[in-house]
Order: sequence, then C-alpha cells, then structure tokens
Amino acid sequence: MYDKNDPRSALASASPSGPAPTGLIAEPQLGLFYESEPASDDASGRTWYHRGCNFVLSWSDAKAGGRFERSSQPDEYVVLLPEKGKGARITWNGMTTEVPGFSIAFVPPGDSLVETQSDGPLCRLFTVKSADLVALCPNHNAYDQPRTHIPSFQPWPVPPKGWAVRHYSLDVPKEAGRFGRIFRCTTFMVNYLDPQQGPRDVHKLSPHHHDDFEQCSLAVTGSFTHHLRWPWTIDMDDWRADRADHVQSPSSYVIPPPVIHTTRAMDAGFNQLVDIFCPPRFDFSEKRGWVLNADDYPMPAN
Repeated sequence: MYDKNDPRSALASASPSGPAPTGLIAEPQLGLFYESEPASDDASGRTWYHRGCNFVLSWSDAKAGGRFERSSQPDEYVVLLPEKGKGARITWNGMTTEVPGFSIAFVPPGDSLVETQSDGPLCRLFTVKSADLVALCPNHNAYDQPRTHIPSFQPWPVPPKGWAVRHYSLDVPKEAGRFGRIFRCTTFMVNYLDPQQGPRDVHKLSPHHHDDFEQCSLAVTGSFTHHLRWPWTIDMDDWRADRADHVQSPSSYVIPPPVIHTTRAMDAGFNQLVDIFCPPRFDFSEKRGWVLNADDYPMPAN
C-alpha cells in the first residue's frame, strides 16, 4: 500500500489472494550497535556484526589507517562509505583503487584489503558463505530453524567485463519516478534512500510486505521507528502483536517476510536509511532506470 506519489506504487504485485501460508512467521532481527559491545576493538577501530538469512552486515567505527582484510573471500562483497571526505583504499588482485567517501564499492572474490584513510564509518556486506563472519554475529543462531519460504541464495551473473573493484558515488540527484539510489552486484542490492529532513509525514506512510525475501534497514544517521504487523494465518501460533521499534543510529533491522512493515524517520534533523537485499530484487531491477549501475551487473537470463 503506497501513496500515489511513491514510485513503488507502479510495481506489479505477484502476491496470491487470501491469508498468508502458515509456518512462515519469524521475528525481526535487531542490531543496536550504539548500545552493544563490539565484536572487536583494536587499532583498526570498533566493529560490530549482525546477520540476516543470507547475509552478514559489518559496521565499523574505523580509524585512520585501519586495515580490514579478507583472505580467500568466497564471493563478492560490498563496501559502503557513508560520509563525504572519509574514503578508503581497496587492494585486490595486486591493484589498488582509491574510493572516495560517500561511495559504494563492490569487491570481487579472493584476497582483498580495505584501508581506511581517516576516522569514520565503514559498512561491509557479506553473504553467509563467509562462515567466519557469521560466527561473530550475536544472533548467529537466529536461523537454526530454516526459513523454507526464503529461496536458497543464488548469485547473479558475473559482470560481462570481468571481475574488478567497482565503485560509484552516492551523490546522485533525486529524480522523479525513481525510487532512491539503487546499486547492485552479484550478491547484493543496496538502496541508499533519499534522506528525510525532519520526521516523516504520518499521512504518507508505505505499509507493504515481501513474500519471500528479507529487508535489512540500516540506520546511518538520525532515528527511526519500524512498524511491523504480522498477517493472520489459519494457524493462531503464527500470530503476533504489532510492533513499533524505535532505533537510533547506527543500527541494523532485518524484517522477515511476509510481515507488513513501514518505517518513519523521527529526528528533527537529517535521517538517513539504507535498504539492503541479498540477493538483488527482481522487481526493482525490472524498473528501467532504477538500478544506477545496471550496465555493469546484468540480471539473470531467466
């Protein structure tokens, strides 16, 4: 259910009619980095981890000269640098790439090194194939009961021009008819949403649900209230009371399908939210012009 001016109102719905299937309900996953102890605190900075069904989110309060290495990384991962002027140097396959602040970068499989050039935030996204990082998540066992309604992770096609560190500026002007600032790679889709100045208008919310994939909402700046409503199925064991979880920044909030959800920015100032999907979403990818780096990362053929 979207406001008529919301670009998502034009998305096709494949949802069946009638009540949601039973046995699909799970709890959201909260990672409140601002009030929890980090998994590591060393010369590179303080780092937290939080997982979803298919992914691990790593948030670091990085220090200048911080070194974040991956050895024999099994698949492509994401580096998000959310502040201007706070860039990083990424080395992969013997080549070093300078990535400015307020950018998103995609790092190929294999050995790599991210070096932060100043104190500031660093977010990295990995699939659960990085088992060593899954083990560092406080909620590492949250998915011991399989989510059978979420398809098993399958990567999207390798870039036609081959593997390389690719990076893109997040400084993209807002455009009528386009939703946010969306980038994708073989493993993730990241939507760096248009910022909200001041609280969100309570008369223009967007309650909706996803049938078979999670949404991770990363609060970068400001504060938010995540509103969740569980659909009624024929099995009362699936029912839950409504939730309204107020979170500050930085925090990670993983919303399970098919829970109805919408989020309100709350602070009087600048509020920045980032939506993360693993693997990429087909419906957003099918909207011409929405994925800003679609030429570099094609959709699956089928």
